[in-house]
Amino acid sequence: MKAIGYWKAGVLDRADALLDLEVPLPEPGALDLRVKVAAFAVNPVDIKIRQSRNPTGSAPEILGWDAVGLVDAMGGSVEGFELGDRVYYAGAIDRPGSNAEYHLVDARIVGHAPRSVSDAQAAALPLTAITAWELLFDRLQVTQGGEHGKVLLVVGAAGGVGSILVQLARQLTALTIVGTASRPESQAWVRELGAHYVIDHRQAFAGQLSAIGFSEVDFIASLTSTDQHWKSIVQAIRPQGRISLIDDPVQPLDIMPLKRKCASLHWEFMFARSLHQTPDIARQGEILNRVAALVDGGRVRSTLTRSLRPISAARLREAHRVLESSQAIGKIVLEGF
Repeated sequence: MKAIGYWKAGVLDRADALLDLEVPLPEPGALDLRVKVAAFAVNPVDIKIRQSRNPTGSAPEILGWDAVGLVDAMGGSVEGFELGDRVYYAGAIDRPGSNAEYHLVDARIVGHAPRSVSDAQAAALPLTAITAWELLFDRLQVTQGGEHGKVLLVVGAAGGVGSILVQLARQLTALTIVGTASRPESQAWVRELGAHYVIDHRQAFAGQLSAIGFSEVDFIASLTSTDQHWKSIVQAIRPQGRISLIDDPVQPLDIMPLKRKCASLHWEFMFARSLHQTPDIARQGEILNRVAALVDGGRVRSTLTRSLRPISAARLREAHRVLESSQAIGKIVLEGF
């Protein structure tokens, strides 16, 4: 089968950074679905792994986790799916990725794809939707339908996770949402998705928050450059507030200032459940089914902003280049082998 991968980790400018390959068709294990991939999205995690993780054994490294496609085969212990079902998922970081014609994925972390959107629109959703849902409801412990009078600050709201998080918070909670974005087009995008206010993360938060009537906020989702914004984040969080982050700070975070506020810090890493085979691993399939219902009900929209086709190493390289520029809004998807 066709796939895109590499034999040596490194920078994108190398000629062999991403290659068109032929690899064996995988056979599903007891809990696996084998999916004929129609489209897959590109995420920052793809960039990080391509730069740092070399293949092990005799197989190339194949990236990609977001995907949508049709169930082609399944293991004997799979429940809730049939051959031909259209599914979507974010996969597992310790298994070969979805940049391939066929892909194996644990059925427990798979959802039935929303019926009302295209393959490309569906492929843009899973990783960011699971991350945003877990961050909002599991890590920050926001109550669905509640939190009247409380404020959520989303740092980096125009990116993939932020674009879904703003929508979920607006549709499923009573929070006041403040997003950060630096460019006019990204600020407009965040407002369009449902943020009540938008501030510029190139400037200190305190003065901008004060200008819109908030001396402090109750929840902060820091999605990018947390170390650069840390001083503003600590200053902005309300006593007994909660902070959650998803990025990899380059500089160590000084968490001691949180003690005086009795504020808490939570990591969100959506691959943790599959990586550690946690007892609640099936929650991710449940989340995806909830998100699909929200999409089909017109309450949440796909954050697809660019689609490239047909799938090839050259087009995947183009998508990686855009993500490395840190100028992407929403999600980039490749479709059609």
